Amino acid sequence: MAAPCTGYGSTPRPMIKLTVETNACYTSSAGVARYVRGLLKGLRRVDPADLAVSEFAWPVENLDFAQPRRALKTAYRELVWAPFVAPRLLRRSGCDLLHMTTSLPLRTPEALPWVQTVYDCAVFRHPDRFRRWHVFSSRLYSRRALQANRLICISRFVADELIQLRDADPNKIDVVYLGSDFAEEASAMEAKPPDRPIPESFFFFLGSLEPGKNLSLLRESYEQAARRGVELPPLVIIGARWARVPGEGPPPKNWIYLGRQPDEVLLYCYRRALALVFPSRYEGFGLPVLEAMSVGCPVICSRVASLPEVGGDAACYVEQTPEAYLNAMAELAKDDRARTHLRERGVVQARKFSWTRCAEETLQVYRSLIGA
Repeated sequence: MAAPCTGYGSTPRPMIKLTVETNACYTSSAGVARYVRGLLKGLRRVDPADLAVSEFAWPVENLDFAQPRRALKTAYRELVWAPFVAPRLLRRSGCDLLHMTTSLPLRTPEALPWVQTVYDCAVFRHPDRFRRWHVFSSRLYSRRALQANRLICISRFVADELIQLRDADPNKIDVVYLGSDFAEEASAMEAKPPDRPIPESFFFFLGSLEPGKNLSLLRESYEQAARRGVELPPLVIIGARWARVPGEGPPPKNWIYLGRQPDEVLLYCYRRALALVFPSRYEGFGLPVLEAMSVGCPVICSRVASLPEVGGDAACYVEQTPEAYLNAMAELAKDDRARTHLRERGVVQARKFSWTRCAEETLQVYRSLIGA
């Protein structure tokens, strides 16, 4: 079902009708959904006079992980709506350009140019992290995605991965970084403490609780701290899906799981945490790093994947070992001066990324296709 076309501006020049596929907003509250909302917000700010924007999705929420309900909705969206219903609606819409923001197997009208955003190649680099259906569908759908007229990669790292692992044509690729308006939104947002009490001094972990986010490394860090008699501040964890990663046993006693939380609680944690600890093994971009820095939260992470592109010289980079993270956390916890330094550099680094800039650079990709 296509939403009504929302035009931004008017001009005597011919209006270009852009359709942005927004299914991620109905299936996730994580990075892809933030990207889609941020891009649309940026396009409104840029307000291109020759561009009319409409949103396009099967507008049925599928945000929880209750089965079999989630699986049934996913099956309909991927196996019925995308290949059969959506193409008919697209033809009726008369749009001039399509921007696909997910890898759904949507059959586009033959003459319709389209842009595809690619977030990472994790399912090809680390298939063990994903469910079998996810691996199968991603491999299948990615073939279709590579047929897009232009490929937008959200970091140079993703572009290199796409060329290496999927043999993508480098001449079709544009790198457009994500943005964040979290600091701006935070100025008008009331930080809200979570329902359960958390200590005054703590480290913060944010991310979906799956193996690639590497929470198990922090478990080993805390276990080593206990054996060595080092007292680490508690770890507050916000993440969807599970109260713990299956198979890892009970968490350390000073870990506090909060599950999925709204932005008001994220802001509360960012502002009070000693640091965001982000030991992820693989990121296409790393929005939590950018959001944390934008509101003055120090970041501890490793020089892996795209994270150096986002963190610049404003993050505390450590080797991806339990010992390295333990030492960095223990030192930062007692060094007010170092935390202040990281906060100040982080705010400056975060200003390099915005949804307005993302929208402006994405517009350049659109116009390269339509000759405007």
